[in-house]
Amino acid sequence: MKLKLLCLLAFVVISLTTTAQQITGVIKDESSKETLIGATVVIKGTTEGGTTDIDGKFTISTKQSPPFVLVISSLGYDTKEFSVADISQALNFKMSSKLVNLKGVTVTGSRVSEKQKEAPLTIESIDLIAIKQIAQNSFYEALGTLKGVDLTSASMGFTVINTRGFNSTSPVRSLQLIDGVDNQSPGLNFSLGNFLGSSELDVLKVDLIAGASSAYYGPNAFNGVISMTTRSPFVKPGLEVSFKAGERSLIETAIRWAQVVKNKKGEDKLGYKVNLFFMKAHDWEANNRTATPESRNDTKNPGGYDAVNVYGDEYYSTSDYSKLPSTNPGLITYYRTGYAENSLVDYNTQNFKASALVTYKIKPTTELTIGSALGNGTTVYQGDNRYSLKDILFLQHKIELKKEDKYFIRAYMTDEDAGKSYDAFFTALIMQNASKSDFFWSQTYRGFWTLPANNYFNKERNFPGYPQAPVFGSPNYQENYQIFLNSINPFLLSNYYDSLQLYHGKARAYSDAIVNPAQNSVAFYVPGTARFDSLFNVVTSRKSNSEGGSRFFDQSKLYHVQGEYKFTPKFCDIIVGSNFRMYRPTSDGTIFSDTAGRKIKNQEWGTYIGLEKKFIDNKLKINLTTRIDKNQNFNTLFSPALSAVYSINPRHIIRGSFSAAIRNPTLTDQYLYYNVGRAKLLGNITGYDSLVTIPSLIDAYSGFTSIAKLVYFSLDPVRPEKVKTVEVGYRASLFDHLYADANYYYSLYTDFIGYTIGANVTTSKPPGLPDQITINDVYRVSSNAKDKVNSQGFSIGLNYYIGKFFSLSGNYSWNELNKHGSNDPIIPAYNTPRNKFNLGFSGRDIETTLFNSLKVKNYSFNINYKWIQGFLFEGSPQFTGEIANYQLFDVQVSKSIPKIKSVFKAGASNLLNNEHYEVYGGPLVGRLAYISIVVALTK
Repeated sequence: MKLKLLCLLAFVVISLTTTAQQITGVIKDESSKETLIGATVVIKGTTEGGTTDIDGKFTISTKQSPPFVLVISSLGYDTKEFSVADISQALNFKMSSKLVNLKGVTVTGSRVSEKQKEAPLTIESIDLIAIKQIAQNSFYEALGTLKGVDLTSASMGFTVINTRGFNSTSPVRSLQLIDGVDNQSPGLNFSLGNFLGSSELDVLKVDLIAGASSAYYGPNAFNGVISMTTRSPFVKPGLEVSFKAGERSLIETAIRWAQVVKNKKGEDKLGYKVNLFFMKAHDWEANNRTATPESRNDTKNPGGYDAVNVYGDEYYSTSDYSKLPSTNPGLITYYRTGYAENSLVDYNTQNFKASALVTYKIKPTTELTIGSALGNGTTVYQGDNRYSLKDILFLQHKIELKKEDKYFIRAYMTDEDAGKSYDAFFTALIMQNASKSDFFWSQTYRGFWTLPANNYFNKERNFPGYPQAPVFGSPNYQENYQIFLNSINPFLLSNYYDSLQLYHGKARAYSDAIVNPAQNSVAFYVPGTARFDSLFNVVTSRKSNSEGGSRFFDQSKLYHVQGEYKFTPKFCDIIVGSNFRMYRPTSDGTIFSDTAGRKIKNQEWGTYIGLEKKFIDNKLKINLTTRIDKNQNFNTLFSPALSAVYSINPRHIIRGSFSAAIRNPTLTDQYLYYNVGRAKLLGNITGYDSLVTIPSLIDAYSGFTSIAKLVYFSLDPVRPEKVKTVEVGYRASLFDHLYADANYYYSLYTDFIGYTIGANVTTSKPPGLPDQITINDVYRVSSNAKDKVNSQGFSIGLNYYIGKFFSLSGNYSWNELNKHGSNDPIIPAYNTPRNKFNLGFSGRDIETTLFNSLKVKNYSFNINYKWIQGFLFEGSPQFTGEIANYQLFDVQVSKSIPKIKSVFKAGASNLLNNEHYEVYGGPLVGRLAYISIVVALTK
């Protein structure tokens, strides 16, 4: 009986999906020849139809037989009817722009796709036309002008996109896809921006889906999805070449070559493309010499301070004599000579990318694609520390079988090699220790200060006004003596600051230069010397485990398989899919706990089903999805989502959604084992017992050592993060020339993944002696927050289309985190401005006459103004601080010369050179002016 029921079900499904005929075609703009996205195609007199995809293609399943009439409409275009007599081959149609006269001004409608308008979530897009008009240096930077999008530059070669808060330089809460392939670093577990992504010449469209999107995209789509789609070889085959030059020695060039092979019937059958890209420039330098908020002293302290982009100059308790002024007047607190980042990092950014892809059309709408991509280069990345990603190599291989809007089966693998990459911060510590230990340097400094030959402040206190100690036994002696002690250093700083600077400088030079074989002490390695270069090359070439260097070894791999099928029975559309992923991290103990021959393998799988049904004459669309995910180290988790989109009429659409998402702990959250010199960063899949809090450890060492002051704690194994989001929105096309999109969201987060710091200590109580406490290690362990928090936000975007050539745009975003009074340090940094907005004005392919005689033809321009409100950026303790308000003015102008099939462009990001920080600890970002040419020898 079960077998009969299964056969009957199979027969029904096959019948529902195979009886209809397929009508396929392509729709283009009549003048620009660009394909139209989101045009509506309907068989006249029926409700059967569809919309064009990103390639301008449409597919309609129908039982109608030709001849019949297709009605094609798109905002901004005249509605047209086309008679169709034969559907054996793909159809091709051209649409002309619709012009509307409004009070003497020519106005054209919005070109926003119907799919985007009917999407249940907030989607921001930039397409091929917009990419050609960007004012910024790259399309990836231009994404930062979109509504609700945050852009962060840790370096010129490493730009990060994020939405909905909790921004960081390691975007683990957002998923980045290129043609459905995760652009994630399998070892470090975050997307590498566009450093190893797609060449701009090959990008067709970028969609940013804001908010929790786990249903179809998986656990990593926690805060949003950045989906880049490249151009099929069947779209504009031919040769395209670009060249760009600009400030900071910028040189960039790209080549795209695509060809199509037809069969005997003249149908497109085989397409292939090859992309090459190369860029080099002198990167923005991180040279912030201000004191970090963690520094005990500011820049005026004669003994130094902890500077943001100087490493190895951090506070060391043995060098703090601020509470002992009677025996060490003027010594106060002093800091070791560190290394500035610009002496440790290669700022000569380079990036080479190559890709090749072959697509075979089994049927007009069914394709088999095989492709590979390679990325290689050098840049600077910021995480817990600043890292030089030097000669990093990234490989991806993909095979996919798909039928447009029906099914796909996709498999890919990612293979990376960290090359000669190293930790700049750790490099500084190792080189310091190669000169002498922190303790010996500190004691030498103090010893020089108090040497009889120097005797700066101990005996010869020949400084007029020097505070006088009270006479022993005099009234209120102890109180007055404390006042005396407290007055010494302020007096010296106020009256003899120059002398203190001079004496501290001499002590520093002495301690740096001293050589003592018994203490393994040699002179400081001065940057720029052959001696420094020799040690630096040794340190950065040795692995950061047993070899004692700062290089991290990473040859990790990622394997992914995913399939999806869309059923279209009469009662609703059904999408089912599943995926499997396996990580194979390989770091030889430099990043993960894969030491002593241990091999790590991490697997996860997920499956999902989505139901879509239209009601009320197709005005109301309901979408229900649920997803099940299982990682080998965590419990099975469910992610349901429900959305409703109601079209009041074609111009006014409202939407609402509820979605739940999870984020599995990354490989670093699970398996990290990284020694940064003064602490070990650890993953946590087993939990930890009997760690000691750092404040209690400091307290235990105050006065007589006391074990009783130690506070112990334990940590549970790390768990997945969870979020639930409610969102409402409104989209409208007004007056044939204004498009508006507004939304509000509210998200509730639990089990935030952060870290807890604790010490592993050994204690003993020797008879008759003080308590003994030995610090074995200081750990920073991945763990979950106990408190719940919520975030909320509102954004609105407006696009006003003027005539055939011009448009005004603007967007505003507000975001807020509410911790409900929680002081839980594990709650991750929000790192998001409360308010920000963009204003833009652009013109495309302008044709007009000025002053009755001057003809202007084929010119385009784009002007954008951005304002970002300041916010607290929280990274590692070294890289936590305030980002000030900043504003940017980007501009470009271009000229198309059809006769030579070329476009010339001149522009500048941050035209007014408003130097600003986007990441605390990162570089000052200034102006980047450029000129470029694109030659497109396409059919």
